[in-house]
Amino acid sequence: MKTPVTAALVAVLVLTSCGAVRESRLNPFNWFGRSERVETLASQQQAADPRLLVADVTELSVEPYTGGAIVRATGVMESQGWWEAELVEVKGEDPTHLMLEFRILPPVTQTPVGSQRTREVTAAMAISPRRLEDISRITVQGERSARTTGR
Repeated sequence: MKTPVTAALVAVLVLTSCGAVRESRLNPFNWFGRSERVETLASQQQAADPRLLVADVTELSVEPYTGGAIVRATGVMESQGWWEAELVEVKGEDPTHLMLEFRILPPVTQTPVGSQRTREVTAAMAISPRRLEDISRITVQGERSARTTGR
């Protein structure tokens, strides 16, 4: 009789503690919420990177994985053929705000405009768990728009 009661009590305790873990900062799915569109911010630094900023940043997500998190951004260009996209960190004054510029090279030859789906470009970068401890907000900057997400 003691074994079923003990097992039931343990099961109840385990199930009631799930709600606390689900909403805690220990759960990697709670690290960053959905992104929102924000005004573009003027860069305080002169960019040493010769690539241009992506025209519009349309999506931003932060996805957990075993080695930290992956920041993934999608942008839309005016035409097809843009290449070598990369998220480049911009040094800022606030250590809790990770500011990234979405940089890309233009097509080598003239290319068609095409549909929006054919003009989308995605870039990603990994962030270590140690670095994530200090970050509470991530912003990806484009030429005409930026997106931000935070904890």
